Amino acid sequence: MSSLNPGLILVIGAVLVPLLPQTLRRWYLLALPVVGFVHVHTLADGTSVTMDMLGMTLEVLRVDGLSRVWGYIFNIAAFLSMLFAWHDKDTMQQVSAPIYAGAAIGAVFAGDLVTLFVYWELTAISSVFLIWASRTKRAYKTGMRYLLIQVGSGVILLAGVLVWYAKTGSIEFGNIGIGTLAGNLIFIAFGIKCAFPLLHNWLQDAYPEATVTGTVVLSAFTTKLAVYALARGFAGTEVLIYVGATMTAFPIFYAVIENDLRRVLAYSLNNQLGFMVVGIGIGTELSLNGTASHAFSHILYKALLFMSMGAVLFRTGTCKGSELGGLYKSMPWTTGFCIVGAASISAFPLFSGFVSKSMIMTAAAADHRWFVWGVLLFASAGVFHHSGIKIPYFAFFAHDSGKRVKEAPWNMLLAMGLTAFLCIFIGVYPKALYDILPFPVDYVPYTTAHVITQLQLLMFSALAFTVLMLYKIYPPELKSTNLDTDWIYRKLLPCVTGYVGRVIGKIDRMIREEAFVILGDLIAMIERQHGDRAPISQTMHAGTMALIVISILFLFLVVMLV
Repeated sequence: MSSLNPGLILVIGAVLVPLLPQTLRRWYLLALPVVGFVHVHTLADGTSVTMDMLGMTLEVLRVDGLSRVWGYIFNIAAFLSMLFAWHDKDTMQQVSAPIYAGAAIGAVFAGDLVTLFVYWELTAISSVFLIWASRTKRAYKTGMRYLLIQVGSGVILLAGVLVWYAKTGSIEFGNIGIGTLAGNLIFIAFGIKCAFPLLHNWLQDAYPEATVTGTVVLSAFTTKLAVYALARGFAGTEVLIYVGATMTAFPIFYAVIENDLRRVLAYSLNNQLGFMVVGIGIGTELSLNGTASHAFSHILYKALLFMSMGAVLFRTGTCKGSELGGLYKSMPWTTGFCIVGAASISAFPLFSGFVSKSMIMTAAAADHRWFVWGVLLFASAGVFHHSGIKIPYFAFFAHDSGKRVKEAPWNMLLAMGLTAFLCIFIGVYPKALYDILPFPVDYVPYTTAHVITQLQLLMFSALAFTVLMLYKIYPPELKSTNLDTDWIYRKLLPCVTGYVGRVIGKIDRMIREEAFVILGDLIAMIERQHGDRAPISQTMHAGTMALIVISILFLFLVVMLV
């Protein structure tokens, strides 16, 4: 076991799932991440396992402080997701979910770029089935777009790896940096998976189309794997500071006007990734600890919010804010757990988001990045609006939709309860999280200045929301569709190419019609030259006739190509 990559426990274990009866299958799926977590815990820092293949030395297992953090949280997320999906009997999801989680775990323990690539692509291929499991035409199309983008990220990564190997003779997965062709290609590949600005649309497109449980699983692994990869390969890269700052700010404006509450959470996910990317860009021990701790906290509270919205969707059949409201009367436990997730993502003191996000903001201030610090402050207020207030308010309060449904199933409530407990436990006792971070932690989150500043921010944000609602200025929940930048290639580009295609088609028909007219005139002219002797087919030699036929075919080919 000491030489086994922990991710393989889930990947290989998933193969046996279809062979087990449904009752045993559920317990088996819960046991896989438990065994994986224990295995991660028993691996000593510095453990390295290599193997030779195709003239290269692959490091299939590398354990250090950075990989251990992600190994812990990925196994925890897999366990909570399996528990949340306890009621689900869909074999497609029961097989693809552990493979997906295992591939992500395998990737964070990969010590070389080739092994990383294998797991990178496996996450893409296995995760798409969580979208297709919805079994709707819309989900199928969305899944195809998702798969194209995710596999495309892998292809770009492979190209970068090959160029890097040709230049350096090494495939070690360490600091890469930008400025070279290989570095830039790998950077773009990681950026696609991390949902960088203008590369982010796959996230909001795909996650809301997955199943109730599929969205919870998806929220935990793909983007956080990309954050890990960036932290490993591009720590201290200046451009990431500004990319991350942009990521924290722009999703706010989309999330505020979005009606689908799972899409709101998808935009919010992009916002939170921005904080982590800023931490990677700053590159100090404090900021990297902040990135690791925020990734850990974020996986938990984002999963909790997606769970609560999944429970709402499971019971009501909708996640549209315009169709919900008043559900606190019939789903009180789900409401309470959602509020815990909202408080955590908003970084309320005594909740997990506070003890992790503040590390990144403190690192930005310590590095004298005051403009970036201001953007992060604005983004913190914004996330409180669209996830801290909007999600629970429009789902469970606001106007009474008249929906009276059963509370979420026991397994969903238990999964949400355990996740909520972890969110509060980390917020109350941050040392438990700080002790597993990659660098020694010399940071105290609960200082008077930190607490008062954050409470002031939250109070004024809540006041602003209240005033906007009272004066009916806050964007109402309407049955509408947001136009994001993917509109360019999903709607505008097909329209443009379709119009151009129709124009070219008309020109093609005109040319062909004119060509046949000219050809007819040519044949008539030849027949007139021969007079009454015979038609052209009877008066010419076979070789001449063959030459004419070949010329006609060549002309037709030219016309068709044009």
